[in-house]
Amino acid sequence: MGDLTRLRDHLRTLDRVVVAFSGGADSALLAWVANDTLGPERAVAVTAVSPSLAGSEHADCAALAASWGLRWVEVLTDEMLDAAYRRNDGDRCFWCKDALMDAVVPLVAPGAAHAGATVVLGVNCDDLGDHRPGQAAAAQRGAVFPLVEAGFTKADVRRCSLDLGLRTWDKPAAACLASRVPYGSPVTVSVLSRVERAEAALHDLGFRALRVRHYDDTARLEVPLEDLDRVVLLRGEVVAAVRRAGYRYVTLDLEGLRSGNLNAALGTVLDPADRPR
Repeated sequence: MGDLTRLRDHLRTLDRVVVAFSGGADSALLAWVANDTLGPERAVAVTAVSPSLAGSEHADCAALAASWGLRWVEVLTDEMLDAAYRRNDGDRCFWCKDALMDAVVPLVAPGAAHAGATVVLGVNCDDLGDHRPGQAAAAQRGAVFPLVEAGFTKADVRRCSLDLGLRTWDKPAAACLASRVPYGSPVTVSVLSRVERAEAALHDLGFRALRVRHYDDTARLEVPLEDLDRVVLLRGEVVAAVRRAGYRYVTLDLEGLRSGNLNAALGTVLDPADRPR
């Protein structure tokens, strides 16, 4: 079970940290606790800005940072310039986190504003059992995972966030936009933009948790099982909203929302030691 005291103690041991801050429940808790434990002089939240970050998530990072008094920095990442990332094989997330570390490591280099700080990511214990090559990329570059060290599962993150009064305690998971594109289909700015527009339109219809999976002209919608009836009830508005984003066909996945379910298409999961550098 996650232990807030252990988390604070671990952060004190690190002394100075740069938190990779996406605005999701995990990174939000880590950023808040780091700021509360170490203060803004020794804890800074950094948000990576790229086409794979939805504009609404970017705006929420800014709002959270302002509300919580975080020391907040934005960095531009260039994963879209990397052919290994764009081709979208099973190690796409490796190259994404590699680009993140390329942007963040200079902040902690000797002579930089946050020299000597440790880069920390909001990885929780449940994440360790999934196909997450990005974790290996970050760890190879010196990042650490304080939530794992303190034994936090996803449920622990939400429970602790609720106890601390953080509004992110029930925020739906919102992985990067590229996670909506099946492995083997190229990731492009236009594809990410189309996914973002479709999801934003569905959020406007009142759907909090959802995924728009991109299959060329077809959008496959995933929502929690309890929302399936509502999608059907609002069928006309849903179809119109998704078509306005650029899709021709709109389908509904009757199995409901499953974060990371595209990983099931991978035939073989590589050992982290075998990942490219």
